[in-house]
Amino acid sequence: MQNALRVLEGRWKLVILFQLFGGQVRRFSDLERAIPGISQKMLIQQLRQLESDGVVGRIVHHQVPPKVEYHLTEWGQSLCPALDALLIWAEGAPAELRSRLIQEGPDGDAQKPETSVT
Repeated sequence: MQNALRVLEGRWKLVILFQLFGGQVRRFSDLERAIPGISQKMLIQQLRQLESDGVVGRIVHHQVPPKVEYHLTEWGQSLCPALDALLIWAEGAPAELRSRLIQEGPDGDAQKPETSVT
């Protein structure tokens, strides 16, 4: 179980995965814009870890300027039902807890509620 959770640990990995669900292929710059608060260095690091763990695939288009796209591998896409269930579980939290979780993230930063990944 610890090895499975290690693949998902980190502040940004789940956010990145949600951006790639549904077979989406996203450019690095699109991911950077879609995830406010993440530094370029952290996004690169998290994507590399997800890629080395076989969850995310990387496509390099040899052109000028360089174009790099990311997508979920078939194995990565199989996470969708599990993470959708996690969202449903979080939405079932008591109202006072749920509103506090939505208003404050782990660092006390204001957060937007996430939407389901179907």
